[in-house]
Amino acid sequence: MIIDAAPTSLKGKTALVTGANGGIGKATAEHFSKLGARVLATDIGHKFNGDCEATYLQIDLGTKNGLQLTKKWIEKETPQILFNNAAIFDMGSILEASIEQMEKIFSVNVKAMYYLMQSCSNSLLKNKKKGSIINLSSQAGHRGESLVAHYCASKAAVISYTQSAALALAPYNIRVNAISPGVVDTPMWKTVDKLFAKFEGKKIGQKKKEVGEAVPLGYMAQPNDIARVAVFLASEQSNYITAQTINVDGGSVLRM
Repeated sequence: MIIDAAPTSLKGKTALVTGANGGIGKATAEHFSKLGARVLATDIGHKFNGDCEATYLQIDLGTKNGLQLTKKWIEKETPQILFNNAAIFDMGSILEASIEQMEKIFSVNVKAMYYLMQSCSNSLLKNKKKGSIINLSSQAGHRGESLVAHYCASKAAVISYTQSAALALAPYNIRVNAISPGVVDTPMWKTVDKLFAKFEGKKIGQKKKEVGEAVPLGYMAQPNDIARVAVFLASEQSNYITAQTINVDGGSVLRM
């Protein structure tokens, strides 16, 4: 029996990674490059800090100008892979979280995600290319949390838009999936940990220790754990997968 094993190689493909200087974005850009993709990277920092070759643009996706600049870049390059990773985080219950906080979070986590997904899809259609769009959600998108109202809602929106886009784009061989990480040991967790310390009266580092130990596997994920799933969704290994949200959470989904 001959097994037709699909390759994980991304050679000959162009991949756009947003939030490319964060832990997950950086790791994914490096994985894509290692497997042969030409990487386009964007973030709000002055330069790309990944350990791979990438064409980098400093862009703030929370602004109208940033969105338009990225759209023009997409129209020029027509990436076959979009890793929609850029996101921001803040905390506050319904009693405290302001409309201004909601607008800021949704401007990046939802509006920019949707805008880039739409721009990439239109570019692929125009150039008659198939592609893979990967949106980053979160375990927070599966259920609400008392202190993380706006963030949870934004990540739930990512899952919903992923499903709708997948159905609309399936006839054109453009697959759309989401990754839903649990707790991941990234630089962003320093901010998250400080916020929990503020709102829950915990010591710095205590919340991070608690959430890591609560994972069924017993520890937090590393960025590479998420990047490997992004590679799978970007490659021919996942050619028959669309409209899915893949949980990469060490089993935490069973404890929600």
